[in-house]
Amino acid sequence: MAGRDDGNSAYGHKAFKRSKSHFADRITADGRDGWPVASGRYRLVVSRACPWASRAVISRRLLGLEDALSMAIADPVQDDRSWRFTLDPDGRDPVLGIRFLAEAYDRREKDYPGGVSVPAIVDVTDGKLVTNDYQRITLDLATEWSGLHRDGAPDLYPEPLRDEIDAVMAEVYEDVNNGVYRAGFAKEQDEYDGACAAVFRRLELLSSRLAGQRYLVGDTITEADIRLFTTLVRFDAVYHGHFKCNRWKLAENDVLWAYARDLFQTPGFGDTVDFDHIKRHYHQVHTGINPTRIVPLGPDLSGWLSPHHRERLGGRPFGDGTPPGPVRPGEEVPPRGRP
Repeated sequence: MAGRDDGNSAYGHKAFKRSKSHFADRITADGRDGWPVASGRYRLVVSRACPWASRAVISRRLLGLEDALSMAIADPVQDDRSWRFTLDPDGRDPVLGIRFLAEAYDRREKDYPGGVSVPAIVDVTDGKLVTNDYQRITLDLATEWSGLHRDGAPDLYPEPLRDEIDAVMAEVYEDVNNGVYRAGFAKEQDEYDGACAAVFRRLELLSSRLAGQRYLVGDTITEADIRLFTTLVRFDAVYHGHFKCNRWKLAENDVLWAYARDLFQTPGFGDTVDFDHIKRHYHQVHTGINPTRIVPLGPDLSGWLSPHHRERLGGRPFGDGTPPGPVRPGEEVPPRGRP
């Protein structure tokens, strides 16, 4: 078993099961769950390593919510005490004053059934967790928080397309977002075989869909693209080798590789990605899969900046809106994590 400072001793040692979010309260414009949208009241806690948290990081930046919703970035290598703020001075989040995200969970509910996950939104006024509903947070940022969006913010969840977006996202979640984890943490050969086959079956269907259109739904970036991107950007770096999803690399699929590069080079996507955090988290925390905790040197990341030519398919990345401005000072990805 790993020690308390050597990663999380459960990862890779227990059968994988994606649990539902225990704290599913919503922050809404009308405050119907008791949590009204308010600038400066909440803090988004994320890890740049986590694909589920990365959705929220991308959405927050695309929508221009940096001033309204502050962000805490946890150390990518958490331990049995949960996500920790060792990247901050004195190992404490400067706003919440806590060392571990578990402290905000405990203030909300002692001994609750479930793990400490990101993304999480914490009420700054009392330090209590509000929600860890990774499936809902970004949808609410796109809709309920619209009164605080920047001028020119894109519509990431356009109402006329929601049924189609929801259907695509459900397939992506089951077979791709969650599928790579089912393959990586499989305890039996048959379990792995089924999960891995489903990952690549879905990726091939997505490749066919994207061969003739720039984005997954409609002609602009939507929530569906954000959710697929956060898995694709990790694929060759960790899922191909670490999770044994190795029928082929993303870089070997012309359509998906170009699609992923197109998004990576779009402001709000690649400028939130920290490959150093991603690689260190998966290889140093999942000790059941990688007991040596050695982080591989590869893959070569320079290809992420190569031309993708997807603009030939048309599409308007931000619709009638505009790209986000420069990354907020203090939130830039360090050079070590960039291509």
